[in-house]
Amino acid sequence: MYFVKNEIEMIVAGGIVAFSIPFAAGVVVAALLPPGEEGSTYWWVSLAGSACLGLACAVFCSKGRRSRTAYAMCFILGALAYSCARLRGAGTFRLPGLTLGRFAAFIDATDFHHEQTGALLKAFLTGRRDGLDETVANSFRESGASHLLALSGLHLGIVYGILAKMLALLGHSRTATLVRSLTAISAASAFTLLTGTSPSTIRAFLFILLNEISRLQPGRHRSAINIYCTALTIQLAAYPLAIDSLGFQLSYLAMLGIYLLFPKMNAWYPDGSRFNPLRYIWTSMAMSISCQVFTAPLVWLRFHSFPLFFLLTNLLALPLTSAMMLCGLAALALSAAGCCPDIMKSLTDAIGQALIFCLETISTLRPIS
Repeated sequence: MYFVKNEIEMIVAGGIVAFSIPFAAGVVVAALLPPGEEGSTYWWVSLAGSACLGLACAVFCSKGRRSRTAYAMCFILGALAYSCARLRGAGTFRLPGLTLGRFAAFIDATDFHHEQTGALLKAFLTGRRDGLDETVANSFRESGASHLLALSGLHLGIVYGILAKMLALLGHSRTATLVRSLTAISAASAFTLLTGTSPSTIRAFLFILLNEISRLQPGRHRSAINIYCTALTIQLAAYPLAIDSLGFQLSYLAMLGIYLLFPKMNAWYPDGSRFNPLRYIWTSMAMSISCQVFTAPLVWLRFHSFPLFFLLTNLLALPLTSAMMLCGLAALALSAAGCCPDIMKSLTDAIGQALIFCLETISTLRPIS
């Protein structure tokens, strides 16, 4: 017991990163090991292979006997967590949307002037694509904007960003900060449960939750990488099989690019005190490139494709998607209250048509040979 206590203290002293990286590596290695002809064979191979690899990594990647042992323990714990989850025969972790069907039906019933507006809003807010014209769906796919139709952490991030700008009007007092954080966490919780808790949406919810909790601790430095590692560890510890989800993999890889590469690229543009549209364009480009650098290898490995015009797509599609979600949510809320002005629906229609036009145009572009 004394030995185990010392190792736990060693891990805690190294911070969440010291625990998270070897734990996640153990989960990944256990997931990558091929199964044998019989199911039981896989688990013995997984356990023995993970133990050997964990000890090898500890010997070559750490200094000092105690730290090596601590990291090896974390690695083996991750492998065991994944193996035990497989042994339980756990299926896909996805709670049913609490009122997802009713919400989708309400969007369909809202009288937007253009038939594709409701279908787009339903895809953005519920992940359901029924009613979306095949030509429109193809333009999303061919322009490299398919991720906008797949309900993910991106959509929760957009909702969180819109809410943050609205709540900024409350000011920066201690009470206002508390109200903003509680409102953001409540809204993120409702969105996550409403849309069925996909792995990437849970990732976004954990990021928001941890960020808001750290915001409520004045004087304490908020470390983006600590939030990243904490969310990763919580999600994998609660449900190790999430590592098999492509959405989970792309979501964490994209956020890794945003945390590691984006700040360096964004700093290349000289600072200025006045509003500068070029600065906004550069920030959007840096964000897109940062995500693509980290996700493109996995996308190529899985689909053998790469969106050549991803910069143009993201520069045009992301702002329009955010604007459409903002106007669409406002129109839906006012419709539920029975007082939605016609101009709000027309504005949502116009933004939706602009988004479709941009993506259809990009999908026709071809590289110069």
